[in-house]
Amino acid sequence: MEYFNLNDGNRIPKIGFGTYKLNGSRGVFAIQAALKNGYRLLDSAVNYENEGAVGRAIKNSGINRDDIFITSKLPGRHHKYQEAIEQIQESLYAANLDYYDLYLIHWPNPKENHYLEAWQAMLDAQRFGLIRSVGVSNFEPSHIEHLYRETGVMPAINQVELHPYWSSKTIREYDNKHNIITEAWSPLQRAGEAFQEKEIIDLAQKYHKSPAQIILRWETQLNVVPIPKASSYEHQISNLDIFDFKLTPEEVQKLINLDKISTRRFDPNEHEEF
Repeated sequence: MEYFNLNDGNRIPKIGFGTYKLNGSRGVFAIQAALKNGYRLLDSAVNYENEGAVGRAIKNSGINRDDIFITSKLPGRHHKYQEAIEQIQESLYAANLDYYDLYLIHWPNPKENHYLEAWQAMLDAQRFGLIRSVGVSNFEPSHIEHLYRETGVMPAINQVELHPYWSSKTIREYDNKHNIITEAWSPLQRAGEAFQEKEIIDLAQKYHKSPAQIILRWETQLNVVPIPKASSYEHQISNLDIFDFKLTPEEVQKLINLDKISTRRFDPNEHEEF
């Protein structure tokens, strides 16, 4: 596994495993298989309702806890300071963990405008040793600027929607400028429509890789951490097999040029989740 260095001195694997909708015993088996197949970054959230499944899979795997990078996310309904502190503790109890490697504010919910309280709670939880790295998810640069002005602390991670039809150019540029690592949810673009793009098919043939592997490698070369979900062994292993080739700068730009603003699913300035 290759790693990116974070702005707080920690490091994160360059590719992770998404656990959305992996619940119950089925989720445990899929997540446990991912660990067996080499994944060391697991991405969960309170709203996925599977922190327990993640914790059980880690326990069953027999892998040293310190070798696994585990993420969860704070829901919008618990942005107020004390609720945020208690939810972080509950997340740890649910997963039977002593700490999370990364905890994110899931959405800024700017209309409610309590995300600064949530951020302050997470910074305190980091000081308490409950969280090693703090970050955000679905934040626009303006939201991050507000956090920085009030606390002087930049997120280590900003997890956003990112795929060949929405490369999140403005956010990536901002994150790179401020030494924030960008993560990609939905990195393969749901429904796989992007797999049919000629540019991606041509690159897959050139490098003897699948369209998914081309997309995931493209994202890592953008300094982005993709977190694809895969239930099957075959896809889990295939998605990891992306570090034995490299796209040229021109090829990276070709995929950026596939951007279609209409494919962005949510506007964080308007969309809210609780």
